[in-house]
Amino acid sequence: MAINNVNNGGVKSPIDNQKLSQQQTLNNTTNQAESQKAASATNRQDSVSLTQSAQQLVQVQRKGTEAPINQEKVDRIKKAIQSGQYSVNPEALAKKIANMESELFGTKA
Repeated sequence: MAINNVNNGGVKSPIDNQKLSQQQTLNNTTNQAESQKAASATNRQDSVSLTQSAQQLVQVQRKGTEAPINQEKVDRIKKAIQSGQYSVNPEALAKKIANMESELFGTKA
């Protein structure tokens, strides 16, 4: 008995074993490379290092949060600013800023 229309009647090309073998080898190599990349990525540990100026900034922030706040003085200054009665002495301000920087960075003003 004859069987017709197998594979829609088309002629099936023979399997090229050499080509199939090369393709499987390529797939295996690609999978191994991806596995090695994933393994090396999971073995790597991240680290962070801060510059000296960043460390100084952290110290200044820490000191700022630990400093006591005179709320009465803050309220008095706010009120003076809002009413337009607050004045700034630029020379005194510059001197205080220079002194603060010398204390922070260990230099003479």
